[in-house]
Amino acid sequence: MISHPSDLKPSTSWNETTWAKAREEDLTDHSSSSRLCVAALLPFNEGQPDWSSFERMLQWMTKCADAYGVEITFVLNADTGYVFNLSNQLYEEVINRFRSLYPKACFISGVTAVGASPSDFQASCYLPHLEIAQAHGPCEVMIMTSQALNALGPENRKDAYFEIAEKIEVPALVHALEPAFVPWATPFEPWLLHQLAGHEKFVGGKISTLDEPHFLYWASMCRDLGLDFVPHSGDDFGIASAIRMGLPLLIGAGVSACPLICAAKKYWKKEDFDSRVYKLFEALQSLEDSVFRLDDKGSAAGYKHSTAEILKMLDIIDSAEIHPACPDLRSGDEQARMREALIRPMRIANRMEIPHYQFKS
Repeated sequence: MISHPSDLKPSTSWNETTWAKAREEDLTDHSSSSRLCVAALLPFNEGQPDWSSFERMLQWMTKCADAYGVEITFVLNADTGYVFNLSNQLYEEVINRFRSLYPKACFISGVTAVGASPSDFQASCYLPHLEIAQAHGPCEVMIMTSQALNALGPENRKDAYFEIAEKIEVPALVHALEPAFVPWATPFEPWLLHQLAGHEKFVGGKISTLDEPHFLYWASMCRDLGLDFVPHSGDDFGIASAIRMGLPLLIGAGVSACPLICAAKKYWKKEDFDSRVYKLFEALQSLEDSVFRLDDKGSAAGYKHSTAEILKMLDIIDSAEIHPACPDLRSGDEQARMREALIRPMRIANRMEIPHYQFKS
């Protein structure tokens, strides 16, 4: 079993390494105050961005974090913010609207390839988003994958990320994900992760997988090797794992379950430990299992519609519409399905006196 980075090859699989054999309980941390990075939804109403709902949603999540002393960092223009459907003008307006509320707060902005070929990688396609985001600092950027970038082999993909990094002027996160979110996506191999983690521009990364515990692999490698690189969990099926390991979450589920996650982060810490946190873990996960359920094509992309339905029922936004150009609309009565999914978490929130989580009267 490989345990030293010098033995890694571009073709090495995680199952060939000791990091794939790590136990979560060996990485448990009751003292960390890691941040919650919430991938903010961009609400729509009558086909247009609903800015009043957007601002109300951000303020609601800020109140949730403040109630439990949780550091919250908003993630703008990621998948939950329909980054793949945004014009550059709308991309920048999202940031400007955020800045009107939070003039000095740091945010993370998703950056992806604009107008890119699906087969011919060009690092220049990442520049439009990079230039816009970096002009509105303080901020971080999350380099989201694209089809041509993801199609490259590990060595060429490493070179491609390094080429993008030449234009990065702020702290950056890399992002890997699996086909449940984007059909052509593949997670990083251990060699590639180690290469990216060693680059001075990349301070961390987000891993979004629903079927294999890549976040655990990342956490194990980074701690074992003492890497100056922070794994952020994008696993909306494994929220409790990140909390138990004391590592950051970077998830769309941070919107639909924001008060529950903030409470869980507080009550897991040793000085505030409440054994009911285990039932809270179960309750919030049961909700997100419904929000991120897979459709008949094996995709969880409809979570944006489910999230909007929940926020509307909580009176946080005015409409459950999604971006008019986005095809990820759930079929059937999604409001009724989400109302049923909320029964258990609402009951736990009531018993634990978790504020800011109730249906509108």
